[in-house]
Formats: sequence, structure tokens, C-alpha cells
Amino acid sequence: MNKLVKKANILVETLPYIRAFSDKTIVIKYGGNAMTEDSLKDKFAQDIVLMKYVGINPVIVHGGGPQIDEMLNRLGLEAKFKQGVRVTDEKTMEIVEMVLAGKINMEIVDLLNRHGGRAVGVSGKDGGFITAKPLTVKAWIDSLGMEADEDGAEDDTFGYVGDIQSINPTLIQKLQQDNFIPVIAPIGTDREGNTYNINADLVAGAVAASLHAEKLLMLTDVKGIRNAKGRHISTLSQKDMQRLIKKGVIREGMLPKVHACLTALGGGVQKAHIIDGRMPHAILLEVFTHKGIGTEIIA
Repeated sequence: MNKLVKKANILVETLPYIRAFSDKTIVIKYGGNAMTEDSLKDKFAQDIVLMKYVGINPVIVHGGGPQIDEMLNRLGLEAKFKQGVRVTDEKTMEIVEMVLAGKINMEIVDLLNRHGGRAVGVSGKDGGFITAKPLTVKAWIDSLGMEADEDGAEDDTFGYVGDIQSINPTLIQKLQQDNFIPVIAPIGTDREGNTYNINADLVAGAVAASLHAEKLLMLTDVKGIRNAKGRHISTLSQKDMQRLIKKGVIREGMLPKVHACLTALGGGVQKAHIIDGRMPHAILLEVFTHKGIGTEIIA
């Protein structure tokens, strides 16, 4: 009987959050181990479908770096990186689009549908959703507070790697109105028809801002943000996060994620969360419990 009462108390704890977030949009950046381990993939899908059934509007933006590397390796092509960005020539872009907009996107859509959702896959090319231009080295290092490599001119580009020019959320809003779960592949296009690979973290932040989402959730393979002493920070202000970036406490792979959070908060999103996607049901634990499990960033 005590176990049943405990379960009831857990359900009651979720009530104020269900009430507060009903009919609100929550954007989730899906990546890391949560996207590659079968048991975690199922729990992720369950979390998303549950959110939809209680009246929340989840929007998913996914990455796919490891899967792209695997496909390049199978085809005998070398993955090249500069300043932490995949250098993408025309041939590589074809493979990136095939993996992101084809294989991965459709797998996520199918997974959500098998768990009772109504998911639809889109890329930035659909409905003029994401307009992009070539990302320059200078724009990248400036946005993240990095220093340029000695061997790279700052006005160089990374090939077909995109910098977001604009987001037209009309297509996503229409899918939400029709009760679908949008699943977004981070690919954009320019007015000449060129296709660009865009960092999925940055797409998630820009999409959250364009939709005026309630929250942005970034799934990672770490518990969240740590301070200079290595201790986990549960709540962080936007200004404090910027200070940690300047001091070099936040660096490397975490930089695009916090930059996405800053973009979202600057666009009117109430809170951004960086959470450990390796924890089963990480999304539910962060959204529907008092303590949460990751780092929440507030404006």
C-alpha cells in the first residue's frame, strides 16, 4: 500500500507543472547517448508522447554527428574538423543530408509514432523554414568567445556549414495546431538553393526563440554546467553564465549549447535547461519535479 501511495504522491507532484505548461511549447534538443542507446531512445519517446498527451507541445531538434561519422567511414571518406566544426564539402553535404533528414529523422518519427505519438519529420528546407548562409570562421569564434587557429583565416568558411539567417516558424506552428509533434533535422537552404548543415544546438535555440517557447531543453552526456571547482550548478542566471564563459569555465563542446540557451532566452524563452540525457526519463524528471536533475538557466 505504501508503494501505491508513493506513486500517487509522484503523480500529484506533477499536477502544478502540467497546469503551468499546458498548451505551451517546449523545444528539446535531442542528441548524445539518449539518441544512440535503445533503452534510452524508448524512454525518450515515452517522455515526449506523455508530454503531448497532457497538453504540452513538444518540438524536437536532433543532431547526428556520430551517425554521420559512421557513414563517412563506411564510404571511405575522412571527417575533417576546424575549430570544432565539421568541414563540409559538396559530397559530404549530400551524405549529411541523407543521414540527418533521411535516416535519423525518420527513425525518430517512427519511434514516436510507435509509442502513440503523431510525429512528422521536417528539415529547414521545408516551407522556407530555415534560411542560411555560409558560416565564417570569424562568426563562429566570435559567437563562442573562442580564439582562431593559427592556420585559418577568419574570413574562411567551413564549406556547406550554415549560419542561420532567419527562421520562419509558420510550418511548425501549423503542425502544432494540427496536433502533430514536429521533428526537425538541422538543415537550411539559401535563396540560390544551396543546402547547409547547421549546428543542431544553435538550431534548437533559434527555433525556441522563434516559437516563443516556454522552455528549451538540451540533452547532453553530462549532468549540466559545473563551476570552477567542478561542482554542479542547479540554477544559473544568464549573466552568471556569460561570466563563466569569459573565465573559460564553460568551454569546448558546452559552448554551442550555452550559446543556444542565450539565443533562446534573448528571444523570450522563460528558461533553458541543460540535462543529462543518459538518465532514464530525464525530460520528465526535469520538467515535472521540484528539484529537477540538470542546470536551469534563467534570464
